[in-house]
Amino acid sequence: MRARLGLAPGVMDPHVPGVMRESPRSQNDLATRAGLPEALQVLVRQYPRDIWQSHRNFDALTRFWLERHLMFRQLLDRLRGETETLLDGNAEARGVGARTSRLTGFLLGELHGHHQIEDVHYFPVLARLEPRLAAGFELLDSDHHALDGHLHDLADSTNDLLRAIVDGQQAPARDAAGALQARLAGFEGFLDRHLIDEEELVIPTILHHAPRF
Repeated sequence: MRARLGLAPGVMDPHVPGVMRESPRSQNDLATRAGLPEALQVLVRQYPRDIWQSHRNFDALTRFWLERHLMFRQLLDRLRGETETLLDGNAEARGVGARTSRLTGFLLGELHGHHQIEDVHYFPVLARLEPRLAAGFELLDSDHHALDGHLHDLADSTNDLLRAIVDGQQAPARDAAGALQARLAGFEGFLDRHLIDEEELVIPTILHHAPRF
C-alpha cells in the first residue's frame, strides 16, 4: 500500500489503483493461525532459528531480509511512541503529526515495495527450489493481500489524526490518537505473525538451497 500526498499537507491518500483488498479467506488465515501449519515446517525443523546466523550459507541476502523485518517492527514501535506522547500530553501536537505522517508514509511505502518484490520475484523462485513449501509461499502471498486492507485502514486512521491536528481541536486529536494507537496494536499483531512465518519459510529455504539460489 503506497502512501501518497495530495489531500492536505501531510495527509496520505491510501487509495492506490490496482491494489487488491483482502479476501475473507486470506484475512481469516492471517487472523487465526498461530504459526505455520505442520506440513510447512519441514525445513525450519532442519534449520531452526537459533542456528541461522552461524550457518555457512547465512549471507548478505538472509541478513538483509531479517534486517528489513526488524526495521518494520521498529517503525511500528516508534509510531506507538508518538501516539503515546500525544495521549500523555507530553508533546506538541503538530510535531507529533509531522513525525507520524513521515513514519507512516515510510512504513507503508517500504512494506508495499518489499511485498511486491517478494510476490513477483523471490517467492516464485523459492517455490521452484523447494516444491514441498510451494503452498507456504502461496500463503505468504495471500497474507500480503490481507495486509493491504490493514495498511489501508492504518492510512485512514493516520489521516484522521492529521486532520484533527490541522483543525487544532485538542479533544478530537486525542480521540484520533487513541484510535490510531488501537489500530497500530492490531496491525502489529497481524504483521508480526506474517513476518515470523515468512522468516521460517524463506531463511531455511535459502540456507538449504544456497548454491542453487
